Amino acid sequence: MLGMLGAELGTSDYLTRLHEELDRIDQSEMQKMADLIYEAWQNERFVFIFGNGGSGTTASHMAEDLGKSTLFEKDLGDESKKRLKVLSLTDNQGWIMAVGNDIGYDQIFQQQLMNYGGAGDVVVAISGSGNSPNVINAVDWANRHGLVTFGLTGFSGGKLKQMAQFGLHSPLDDMGMVESIHLCVFHWVLNDVFARINQVGRYEPAGQGA
Repeated sequence: MLGMLGAELGTSDYLTRLHEELDRIDQSEMQKMADLIYEAWQNERFVFIFGNGGSGTTASHMAEDLGKSTLFEKDLGDESKKRLKVLSLTDNQGWIMAVGNDIGYDQIFQQQLMNYGGAGDVVVAISGSGNSPNVINAVDWANRHGLVTFGLTGFSGGKLKQMAQFGLHSPLDDMGMVESIHLCVFHWVLNDVFARINQVGRYEPAGQGA
C-alpha cells in the first residue's frame, strides 16, 4: 500500500525502518536549519513557518516551541530578554479563509508574507510532496524578495527541493513517516538554538561549567 508503511509492517519492522530513514538524514542539513534560525535571532529577523495538513500543524508546533522554548522558563517573565521573532502562517484562520475565498487557496501564505516578510527574514516551508501550490508560491515570492528559504520535504522533494535555497530532505514515500522525521529532526534544532542563545551545554563558555 503506497504511502502507508504501517499497513504492511508490524511494530518492530516499522520502528526499524524509521531508524533506517533517520540514519539517512543529511546531518549538515539539520545544522543549517539551526544556523539559520539562530542567525535570525541574532539579527532580530523573523522566522516564518508554514505547510498544509499535518505539515501545517507541524508548523504550528515548531513556531510555539521556538517562541517559548528558546528561553529558560524562569526567563519568560524577563522583558529584557531578546526573543526569537517567529510566526506560523497556518494559524491566522480569518486571513486564510478570506484569501482562500477572495483570491485562491494557493495564495494563503504568499499574501501573509507580502504583509509581514522582509529581506533577511527566514522562511521554513514544509511540504511532504514538495509540490503544494500555496507553499511553492510563497517560496517563490520569498526568493525574489531577499528572504532566506529552507524547505522540509519527503518523497522526491518536488519543486520545493529545487526552489528552496536550503533544505532537509527525507527521500521516503510515506507521508506519515516523513512528517514524523521532520518533527523529530526539528526538536534537535530547537535544542541547539536554545543552547546557543543561553550558552549552555556544548556552547557553554570554557571555564564556566560545573
